[in-house]
Order: sequence, then structure tokens, then C-alpha cells
Amino acid sequence: MTKKARSFGRGTLGTSAKAPRKTVSVWAQLNSVFDNALGSSKGFVGFVFLLMIVLAGIMTGIQAVVAAVSFLNIEADSTTNYFDVFWASFAQILSLGGEATWGERIIGILYWAIAIAVTGTVIGFITSLIERTIARLGLGLSPVTNTGHLLILGWSPRLLPILKELAIATRQGRKAEVVVFSDRPRSEMEQEIDQHRADLGSLSVITRHGSLVNPTEVARANVANASSIIVLRDDERGDSAVVTTVLALRAAAGDKHSTVIAEIEDPHTAQTLFSATSGAVRSVRSQDIIARVTAQAARQPGLAAVVLDLLDFEGNEIYTAPARELEGSTFGDALLAFDRSTVIGIQDVNGNSFLNPGAERGIQTGESLIFIAEDDSTIVFTGIKPAPGVPLARIAPTPPKAQHILVIGWSPMGQAVLSNLADYLAKGSSITIVARQEFVAREELADLSFGKVRVSLSYITGDVQELIEVAQKRRYDEVIVLGYRTAMSAPEADAQTLLTMLQMKQLFDDDSNGVKPTRVVAEILDSALLPLARSASADDLVVSDVLSALLIAQLSQNARIAPVLTDLFDASGAGIHLIRATDFVPVGTTTSHAELVSLGSTANITVIGYRVAGGEGHAEVSGVHLNPPKNRLWEVAEKDSIIAICDDWI
Repeated sequence: MTKKARSFGRGTLGTSAKAPRKTVSVWAQLNSVFDNALGSSKGFVGFVFLLMIVLAGIMTGIQAVVAAVSFLNIEADSTTNYFDVFWASFAQILSLGGEATWGERIIGILYWAIAIAVTGTVIGFITSLIERTIARLGLGLSPVTNTGHLLILGWSPRLLPILKELAIATRQGRKAEVVVFSDRPRSEMEQEIDQHRADLGSLSVITRHGSLVNPTEVARANVANASSIIVLRDDERGDSAVVTTVLALRAAAGDKHSTVIAEIEDPHTAQTLFSATSGAVRSVRSQDIIARVTAQAARQPGLAAVVLDLLDFEGNEIYTAPARELEGSTFGDALLAFDRSTVIGIQDVNGNSFLNPGAERGIQTGESLIFIAEDDSTIVFTGIKPAPGVPLARIAPTPPKAQHILVIGWSPMGQAVLSNLADYLAKGSSITIVARQEFVAREELADLSFGKVRVSLSYITGDVQELIEVAQKRRYDEVIVLGYRTAMSAPEADAQTLLTMLQMKQLFDDDSNGVKPTRVVAEILDSALLPLARSASADDLVVSDVLSALLIAQLSQNARIAPVLTDLFDASGAGIHLIRATDFVPVGTTTSHAELVSLGSTANITVIGYRVAGGEGHAEVSGVHLNPPKNRLWEVAEKDSIIAICDDWI
């Protein structure tokens, strides 16, 4: 390497020529020194101390000059003149006074000016420091010192419904402190939470801002001392953001690993996280569960209300408790052994849950029972009881008939809804899908197939006349309204859903068009629009963010029920079903709940309550009774239902 090459960096193109130096004024240098000093407290203190030394030296020189001027050191005579009166007034304004000579007066003014300048500078710096500190605190960058808190990482439309449910749980004496850690600006978080503060009661919500993928920043949320952790899924970023957040909090927590409830949509990702963390991360696949509930609600009126009643913190919830008194007995014995709670399954020593395991299933040592109860304090063993009276005779169920379903709107969730629904439809059933072409790509609806069920597809522009023509072609048994959740924002999708519901109401109210009133099931993404949706007249509403929030909130409070909820909403195995009461009990018969539970066990179903049909109207007001006392009497009417957990019921 040549010398010329080695000199690269010292001059242009490697030459040694020096660039001309730019002259910097003394004033500019002083400004730079002062600016640098303001960047740190220590630098500023040093700057002020140095300035005071310089000013003291200058004042020493000025005092020497003043002392050398003789007339400035002559004391004022006793005769009051204009200048002395002026000085007295001026000195009083400046809080000076008592100087006998004009020299002393000049020096006093100079010291006053210096004191004002230095004091003002110091006060200004302290004020600025306080303002920066307050601003930093306002950004939510300080560490969380609370312990035993529930930590929520991320932000999504499910957050506020989760907080509302946790507020209800708080009223029952549970954890009342929640920390929300998100990469959103803290001011935005606080503003949205404050809008719903009235619904949060005594729940304490603390917000912090920071990166969700940086372990150092996540550690500021005190993840190691959180009682449980929720990771919310950003609908735009998807599962990948949830995975990186989980990895960051695991790194931040060190050896302490709290239970983590994560929103995941991909089943393979969910299983990988569960296995890689030895079961510490439990996933909630919200859209999959919403699709299953929507499908079930379409074929079973009132099911959506039953699910919401079971999952919210008001009324009955799912619990697990040891079954020491029943070890060696059977599941059938346990069904009538608790007067104020309902046994729905068994959880073995490994945490595996078995819902509706059958009356003959034995209860082994160390196993727990799964209950529906108002509170864990109401789970009281009241003794094994024989089946009450003479068992009621089961009536042969009516064979299923072909059904015709009209689906208005579409989203990727529609495939899951109809796949679940098609499994229960009898031979000869059909599904008709109508959607607006500008909101749905043709490839999304191409080659749709649901087994033995016939599928037809047409596109509409949204004009009500087009809906009339579709509705006139066939007498539909159900209408399902789906939001265009991927083509637009959630508020826009809900607005389209509400418009469709109003159009269907218009069709049903007009006797001249030949369209018969039909039950409508609709999905609403944002629970804030629930009052509007009810006024638009849907018979069953599946509120997506509420359902997701309920699942997440329940698991955050009791992770032991995770396998129970997984089984309850799984595509296979036992699930919640509404069974025609007349399949078991003749109309007009008065029966006790204990008799229904006993009768259900003979048919391999676990009865958990009943639904009194309230005629046409919303499922929320149609008489759902979960976990009634065993001695509760019920007179069966024509459209009443038994609420049960079983594998299937046609």
C-alpha cells in the first residue's frame, strides 16, 4: 500500500492537503458551551459556578474603579434633593436601600442585576428539568413497581371489553390492578380508557409505553412479578407480532414464568408456542371460536346468549375443585351431589379434561371435578342422592329436516362458519351466498364446497331490490349476516352489517313482496354498536370482540380451565347444545332440575340448565337459566329447550 493510499481520510481523494479552518467567534463558542451545559445537570452547575467566579472578578474591578472616583464616594448631605428622592423610590422598587454614596448605589444595582440574571437562569434550568421529568413520566417510560398485577401486552379492539370483564371480576374480590403495556402513545391509551372509565369501577389501570419486541423495555412492565400475562393480537400485524412479544417477555422474565394467555389464530403456531414453553403459553384462537359459535347460533336459537352467560363474570362461571368426597364413586353419582353447582366433567391429575364423560366413568384419587357455579364458595358437597322419583321416559326426537341457509356478506371466517354448520345440516340442505363484489375477491368464493350441502353464489350491489329477488326464490330457514372484516375497517364492516339487517327488517315488514319473516343471525365486531344492532332486529347476535374478551379474561383469572374451554369449543367432542325439551318431556309437564339432570345422564348428556322461549326477539332476553338449584321446578312449554353438554344432538 502506497503512502498516498494510506493517507486516505486526511484530504480529498487521499491527498494530504488540509482544508481551510473556519474561524469561530468567541460568542459562538460561548453559546456552544452553554448549550452543552444545559444537556446535563452536572455541566450546568459547573457552568453557573464558573460564571459566578468570572462575575465576581469583574465586580472586584468595577468596585476598584468606583473607589478611585472621589465624587462617587461622598456621602449624600442631609438636604433632600430630587436625585435622592428618585433613588429612594427606585431602590424601593428594586428592594435596595441604605447606600450612603452613589458609588455604593451603582455597585448595588450591578449586584442586583447579576443576582437576577443568575437566579433566573437557575430557576429556568430547574423549571425546564421539572418539565422534562413530568413529560417523561407522561410518556409512560418509568418502570412498574407493582407486584401481583395482571399485565396486558399490546392493544386491540378486545382490550376495553377485557377491562370491563376484569372490572366485574374485581367486584367479586379478585385482583384489581391491571398494567397495559403497548407501543401506542400513552396519551392515546389514556384517552380511550378514560372514555370508558365509568364501566371500570374500582379497577386500577396503569399504562406504560414501550417496544413490545425489546426485552429491556418489556422488563419495565415488571413481567417477572405479574400474576398472569395477556398478549393481544394486532389484527394488522398478525401472529408473528404475538410470537415476538412472547419471546421478548420470556427473555425479560428470566427464570420466573407467569402463565401467558396469547391471541393466536394459526393452530400450528399455537401448538408450537405451547410445546416450546412447556405449557406456560396458552393460546386463544378467537376467530375460530367465533366461527363455531356463529355456526351453532345459526342452528340453535339462543346459543349465543348461553355462551355469553357462561363466559362472563356476572352469574355462573367454570371452576375446578378436588373431588375427595367422591373418589371411588362415578360421574353419575356426582351429578346430584351438589345442590347449588352443576358438575360437567372430570379433570385428571395431568390436567386433561373430560366433559360429559358418561355416568359410569369412575372418579380416581387426585382427580378434580369441573363445575358451573356462581362462585367457588357455592361448590359444596351435599351428599350422593338416588335418582329422584320415577325417571321420565325420553320421547323419540323428530328426524331432522333439510334446511336452507342464506348468507349475506363474506369474510375468511365465513368458510369456517359454514364448514361447522354444514356438518349438522340434513340431506337436501342448501346454502346461498350473496356478497358485494367490490368487497370480496372472486377467488375467495371460488370452488366453495361443504360436503353434501348444495352451494350457490351470486353478487349484488347492495340495492334492496336485489335482496328481495334473492329472498323470493326460496323460503329460507336462517339468514346469516357476516361483516366484510378484511375489506374494510371494523366500524365500516359493522355499518354494512347494520345496513343489511335494516334491509332484511324492511323486507320482513312488507307483506306485499312475498318474503316470509326469517330468523336472522348477525356478527358484530364492535360491542359498542350492540344497542344499534339490537334495534336493527337480529334474533341472535354474535359479538366478536366481547366473545374473544370473555375467553381471554376467564383464562387470565383461572388458567386451569384452559383445557376445559378448549374442549368445550373444539370441533369434535362435547360442546354446548340446546335440545328441544319436548324430546324428553311432554308439553305442560312440571319437572325439577334434578329430574332433568338424572334423565339426561341416561341419554349420555350432561344437563346444565334450560331456556324458556320468549317468543320472537333477542336471545339476551329469552330466558336462559344456567345452573339452577336442583329443586327448581319448571313447566315445559312448546318451544323451551334443555341446555346440555354432549357430543351431538340432532
